[in-house]
Formats: sequence, C-alpha cells, structure tokens
Amino acid sequence: MKDWDFSPPPPSDLGDHQVLLEGNHLQQKRIALLLTGSIAAFKAPDIARALRREGADVVAFASKEALRYTTIDTLEWCTTNKVVTKLTAAAEHLSDSAPFDAYLVAPATYNTINKMRYGIADGVITSSLASAMGRLEQGQTKILIAPTMHGSLHNSILTESLKKLHDLGIEIIAPREDYGKHNLPSPRKIVTEVCRTLSISLLKGISVLVTGGPTPVEIDQVRRITNRFTGKLGVHLTEELYLRGAVVKLIHGQGSHTPPDYLPYQIAKTYDEYFTFVMEELQHKPYTFGVFSAAVADYKPETIFPGKIPSGGSWQTINLVPTLKVIDEVKAKFPELHMVAFKYQQEVSHEELMTIALARINRGYPAVVANRGEDTGSNGEQVAYLVTGSENAGKLIGKKQIAIGIANYLEEVLLTKTLEA
Repeated sequence: MKDWDFSPPPPSDLGDHQVLLEGNHLQQKRIALLLTGSIAAFKAPDIARALRREGADVVAFASKEALRYTTIDTLEWCTTNKVVTKLTAAAEHLSDSAPFDAYLVAPATYNTINKMRYGIADGVITSSLASAMGRLEQGQTKILIAPTMHGSLHNSILTESLKKLHDLGIEIIAPREDYGKHNLPSPRKIVTEVCRTLSISLLKGISVLVTGGPTPVEIDQVRRITNRFTGKLGVHLTEELYLRGAVVKLIHGQGSHTPPDYLPYQIAKTYDEYFTFVMEELQHKPYTFGVFSAAVADYKPETIFPGKIPSGGSWQTINLVPTLKVIDEVKAKFPELHMVAFKYQQEVSHEELMTIALARINRGYPAVVANRGEDTGSNGEQVAYLVTGSENAGKLIGKKQIAIGIANYLEEVLLTKTLEA
C-alpha cells in the first residue's frame, strides 16, 4: 500500500457536480435514464456520469423498486437534475416541453421488458416508455434497453418480447454474461451504444478496417522480435469510428495494450497472422476504408528454430529477410479500398518527413499519417500530420486528436463523393 503524507488533494478547476469531458458525441443531447427494480440499479449513478462525460444532459426516472438500490439524492447529484419518481400533473412522462433524444432503460428487468412488449403503462417507467414508443414510431426519439436478470428468467416469453421490441426499432444492448446471469454491461459499453444510436455522422453504417499494434516475428517457439509500439492509437481510432456509428473492425497486433471488450477486434499474435487476417478480412467483406496504423515488422528470421534455443553460451546467427509490405499487397489486390497509410521516421527533419509522405501519396495512397519520434507535444504527446496532397491537413497533437482528425478526414471523403454523385 502506498504511504500517504496526509496532504490535501491537488486543486481542480472542476466543480463538485462537474465531470471531465471525454468526448462530445452526446453534446446537446437529452437522455432519459430509466431505472427499474433490479439490484443493478445501484450502478445507475456511474452510467449517468459516463453519459455526461460525452456531453449529455441526463434526467433520471426511477421506480419505487429501483429506489431500494439507489437514492434520489445520489441520482440528483450525478445528473444535476430532479429525479422523476411518479406521475404528476406536470406530465414529466410525456416530456412535451423538453423532448428526449433517447430513452435508456438500464437496468431493464424481465417485468419491464414484457410490459413494454404488451403496451402496459401502469407506473412512471412504463408510462414514460409508452409515450417514448409513440415518439419512436414518429421518428422523434430512440429507445435502448439493457436486459439485466438471472438466467432462469430468460424464458420463451422474454425471448419473444425482446424480438418484438427489436422489430419495433428498440435497440437491445447485449448483456455481460457471467455466473448464469444477464449482467449490466460496463458504463462505457452502454454509453458507446447510445452514441452509435444517436450518431448522425456520414460514417454511420460505413465499413472501415483498422489495423494497429506491433506484429511480432518468431525466433523460436518461445522468443519473438517486436517493437515498442503499443497500438493505442489504433484503439483510439477504432473507438472514435465506432462512436460515430461506423461498421468498424480492428486487427490488433499482440503487444502491451489490449483493446476494450466493447470494441470489435481480432488479435494477431505474429506478423504472419496479421498478414493473413488482413487479407482474409478484405476478401470476405467489402470495406470502404482501410486505416493501417499497425507497426508492421520490416524483417523476419529466415528460419524459425524448432522448440526453444537453449539459454547460455553464444547466440546463434539469425538471418533476417524482408517481409512483404502489407499495404502494398492490399493496394494491389483491393484497388477500390480508400487507404490511409502511416509513416514513422526518426532523425529526419520535418521537411524530409513531408517529402517521404508525399512520395507515398505519389505512389497512389490517398492519405498518409506522418510523424517523427522527435516531434512531441508539450506534455510528451504524439504529434502527427495527415498528408493528403501538396499540403498537410494540419498538426494533430495526442492520440485522441489524431484519431478524431482521421475520422473527420474520412467524413470529408464521403461528403465529397456525395457532392460529386
């Protein structure tokens, strides 16, 4: 345990009720968070704050049963809004004066799901949902539910209700399955699904393949040669595209960083797996964009030694041979794919970096993200330039801003195609 010197915490500019913004995908969006009578309702305050971290204005609706597991004060502190607990003359369940962009039922119990299916409106939650379903049919709102219950409650009645609600256009957030139960997913997983549902990005429904991380090469059955890159940028990019509603997949080289489980990804343990996965993915599914941020091995041992080379003594000579350039292979076999390539250099000037990036552009790659190891932000952040022609698209500082910049670029490409059509 870390020793504490009993000093006060560092000062912060955030007020007591404020949250540190992680994004703006829910900026100017009003979200109704509906709590039903599940023990998982105690997690609702975390969900409320996670929604607010993406910029949402959150109002909690809580049934009497839900308030057995959390409190009004807690919910009001987390949302900064009054909690709706009953039907009143103000008709909060209709939300006429301040409509909601989305209704999120988390947790959604067996009882509430089945009542929704049959149109029962006998309390503040079900009455609010009945009104929400009417707005949904008119294209005025979205509804998402997170089923949460013991496995024995998942019977044929529940399955029929879930299918019916799905057919009506209600988004079903897949539960986290553990110990024979449908558990509430992590707050971040829930928020990503809300963001995707409400996204109006041009990337919504567009297929994007992303690669990231190192691609180790084997020396023997135990040892590998790899590089120091973690793949965090590829994860940031995949998340940004996922939040915008893209149909995205990440092929992630195995290293020190693992993507979160709410993102669609596949781990490549070696360069050979990486090459195979990329080619198979592009053969089996048509992709509009490919963003290749993986730090791909340039060389691999000519021969992989069987078993494990004994330790001790002098090391055997390892002949390294060049690997196939994956992006060149992709470009040759899938010429319709709009590719974003990456170029990392060290001990070159900025001008030399731009020249190298433009040379790749001249070889037919539409965009290149170029960066130097020596070029960092004031806090040590990665700095990159998105090069698309004779001029770069501006300086991007930090992995998150680089991811946003690339996603914005892909939107611009789609917009240009739409205008030219």
